[in-house]
Amino acid sequence: MDDDGPVTETVPTPAGDARIHWHPAPGARLVLALGHGAGGGVEARDLQALAAALPAHGVTVALVEQPWRVAGKKVAPAPKTLDAAWTALWPALQEPGLPVVAGGRSAGARVACRTAAGLGAVAVLALSFPLHPPGKPEKSRADELTGAGLPTLVVQGAKDPFGRPEEFPSGAHLVPVPHGDHGFAVPKKADVGQEEALAGLTGAVAEWLAGIGR
Repeated sequence: MDDDGPVTETVPTPAGDARIHWHPAPGARLVLALGHGAGGGVEARDLQALAAALPAHGVTVALVEQPWRVAGKKVAPAPKTLDAAWTALWPALQEPGLPVVAGGRSAGARVACRTAAGLGAVAVLALSFPLHPPGKPEKSRADELTGAGLPTLVVQGAKDPFGRPEEFPSGAHLVPVPHGDHGFAVPKKADVGQEEALAGLTGAVAEWLAGIGR
């Protein structure tokens, strides 16, 4: 793989073809694999911001497009199907021969948490982890998050209806994004602008990753 810019790779899985959008870092020391959510794809603002920012920090970013999105479908399949596709494409993520951090946003974060240890990931990045369905805090998925059994960073919008930062387990390593919603959008009236919020997100992730694999 060259270092001249993004490269797209198609990878067959039991659920259909997936796509990996590689954003290579010169002299990379880690690969950060990021899956998307159930309501959108790799164009999400946080995924794009990380793909743009992290290669300068020695981290190759691999944005993973699940087969249902590649096929143009509107609705994500069951979690076991998402996990199966992610597991099938994992060898392609290991191909550069570097330690791999498993990550994703929302449903993609859940996939990463469920599968990371079994696949040999070195850490987990959970963006907008859906701790519970909106308005249903009793239906907690905290066990899924803490069950990863690996160093885990959660980046969560302060106004995320799927779980605000203060709702997470006390031991969670969590970075809040001020005023951010589930997609890390911030209101125009907020004292933090959109670009500033995303810069805070990418800076926190870069700082955390600097300590992974050392």
